Amino acid sequence: MAWEVLSIIGTVAFAVSGAFIAMEEKYDIFGVYILGIITAFGGGAVRNLLIGVPVSALWEQEMMFQIALLAITAVFLFPNNLLRHWTRWGNLFDAVGLAAFAIQGAIYAVELNLPLPAVIVAAVLTGSGGGMIRDVLAGRKPLVLRSEVYAVWAALAGLLIGLEVIRTDTGLLLLFAFITVLRILSYMLKWRLPFRQITTQT
Repeated sequence: MAWEVLSIIGTVAFAVSGAFIAMEEKYDIFGVYILGIITAFGGGAVRNLLIGVPVSALWEQEMMFQIALLAITAVFLFPNNLLRHWTRWGNLFDAVGLAAFAIQGAIYAVELNLPLPAVIVAAVLTGSGGGMIRDVLAGRKPLVLRSEVYAVWAALAGLLIGLEVIRTDTGLLLLFAFITVLRILSYMLKWRLPFRQITTQT
């Protein structure tokens, strides 16, 4: 049950996130649907490539594609006064998508009996891969590659699931809430990872 719930939550959250950013960049309706779909399913596609699962497995998720299309359509039809609050709601949807898909990716890797490093990588790629592709297509610097704490939370989810610290559906849903809150806090409180900047002299 947790798998299905998290899949639906992640799909809706990232589809909405992609659609919002497409409209922010003034894409036409076709671009809005493309960016929304890529954001929702891009991470899973990259994960499947890395762990040896045929990418064609994505096309078996007919219901998820329908859910994503409905979510994108709803966003496209939102009144303008609601769309103005994208900055506030966009980070929430992004946090929800990150948490849901990170956990889903980790569960997927565990079910394939992959080692712990692969579980963590699957969590990170599933949780942040779609967002990375979205940002690149929108001409933005990928959020996951900045100093802002983002993919670390996906890795934490993969670690806890890979070590079998959390096994029950209730535990997975609590982990989802925990990762979502951590991501929101890291954004609101401006938590940063260490980084170095090279300045060139002219």
